Amino acid sequence: MTRSRALIVWLIVVYAFLYAPIGFLVAFSFNATRLVTAWSGFSFRWYGVLARDQQLIDATWLSLRIAATSATLALIVGTLAGYALARFGSFRSRPAFAAAVAAPLVLPEVITGLSLLLLFVALEQAVGWPAGRGATTVTLAHASVSVAYVAVVVRARLTDAGTTLEEAAMDLYAAPWAAFARVTLPLTAPALAAGWLLAFTLSLDDVVVASFTSGPGASTLPMVVFSMTRLGVTPEIYALATVIVAVVTVMLLGVARLQANGQR
Repeated sequence: MTRSRALIVWLIVVYAFLYAPIGFLVAFSFNATRLVTAWSGFSFRWYGVLARDQQLIDATWLSLRIAATSATLALIVGTLAGYALARFGSFRSRPAFAAAVAAPLVLPEVITGLSLLLLFVALEQAVGWPAGRGATTVTLAHASVSVAYVAVVVRARLTDAGTTLEEAAMDLYAAPWAAFARVTLPLTAPALAAGWLLAFTLSLDDVVVASFTSGPGASTLPMVVFSMTRLGVTPEIYALATVIVAVVTVMLLGVARLQANGQR
């Protein structure tokens, strides 16, 4: 076997290892019975069960609201942090500030979730806010974690773009705020979009931090799914996963089509 054929075979094996379980999941979401290991006929039964499961529906909308809000908060704070690290040069507390921004990238989620829980408890005892754990605390926790990811993306974009265009705009008598609005912001727009989407995805995917900072009536979709799997996986969960895979696939195809149209 030649080297190129060996690489192709290895590539097929790797992709099969990654995507074969997803294909299995999609196929058995159409299984007629509750069995998840034996095929007994094609049916849309579990999609009907999923559509009537109010707990999953409520958890989905809650997760989407939390993800959108936390991603927006993380975008605002992370953009300011990334801009400070990319443009402000050296200042006395820069190492400590950079370490604080990057800490969520390397800290285990268990430690992050526990520390945020202790912070919320201390705040409640000191000032009476937040009153218990719920959607608000989960949103703040997710935003705190996602700030690091947004800051890294924005900082990298600003560093790569340099300051030449901003300096040229100010040489042409543009005020600093005008140079930022008309030059810096458009240059960083792709990074801002990427940072928001990354923060949104991280929030939707999180289980550990949300488990520490949520309370009764504030269970996100990953938490509900995780609790359901403790009693055994059912085709209803497979149906939910298939819907998520379908939505992501449609979005990726849409982005690919937009990119293809933009290159024409």
